[in-house]
Amino acid sequence: MSGLEDVKHVIPVLSGKGGVGKSTVTAALAVALWSMGYRVGVLDIDLTGPSVPGIFGMADSHVHAAPDGWVPVFVDREQRLGLMSLGFLLGSKADAVIWRGPKKTAMIKQFIEDVIWGDLDVLLVDTPPGTSDEHISMAENLVAARVDGAVVVTTPQAVSLLDVRKELDFCKKVDLPVLGIVENMSGYVCPHCADCTNIFSTGGGEALAKEYNLHFLARLPIEPELTKILDSGNVARMLDEPDQCATLMRCATLQRAIGMCKTLGFEDRSGRHGGLPESAAADTATTATTVTSNPTATATATEAT
Repeated sequence: MSGLEDVKHVIPVLSGKGGVGKSTVTAALAVALWSMGYRVGVLDIDLTGPSVPGIFGMADSHVHAAPDGWVPVFVDREQRLGLMSLGFLLGSKADAVIWRGPKKTAMIKQFIEDVIWGDLDVLLVDTPPGTSDEHISMAENLVAARVDGAVVVTTPQAVSLLDVRKELDFCKKVDLPVLGIVENMSGYVCPHCADCTNIFSTGGGEALAKEYNLHFLARLPIEPELTKILDSGNVARMLDEPDQCATLMRCATLQRAIGMCKTLGFEDRSGRHGGLPESAAADTATTATTVTSNPTATATATEAT
């Protein structure tokens, strides 16, 4: 576990269902924590579909090898947001990764042991869908690390909730705590009037959280403005430009991600993005008053500050 010795908190982002936006939620949490003044790493273990490099606008970057291991790809000039993904190691973005289980297991073990994260506050682990080789390897190799617990992502529809139940069962069987559930794609934010309309359904994630006695962390909407930013590959550039960064952080998804981070016990260290607008605070207020009863979240808050 040498690569994680100086990592204070490890939070995997999971879901039994594909296409629910785990990578987007992971990226939103990473940018939120970065904006709050933390040193953040994102480890992408979705080996056959690594999307983290593209989301952050770093798809053309490459990993550098040092005598002690691999150096993460840093998104910002301050080097407070680092990434590691198989996508940085492929010859072409179009290259298919056709690996059997043992090779996947070895790759994840190497990612966990050989990446030089340095003094890191939070490592977010972006995972593929399901409960297969990658997840088992992650759970086995993170046994000795400071794993706070998993954030589980779902969409409101019943088909997604069914697969997420399987993911919750996986967490129980491998003794991985669950910090809470996020309902992604919950509503559509109109780019013209900023009104939010429930085009699918709503409330499924919250109902599931109540059923399993878990924290419901947030509802995240489909937000065309944020989608446009992610697809354009401009996140890295925007983080280093104050005006552009302010534009990015005004996205409802990122404001709610800041609320999630606070619910998980991370206090704002930056003095820049401490307050949540009313629209963003609405979906996190219901859980904020109960989070102190969660021993993991309380411990996170104590150690992080």
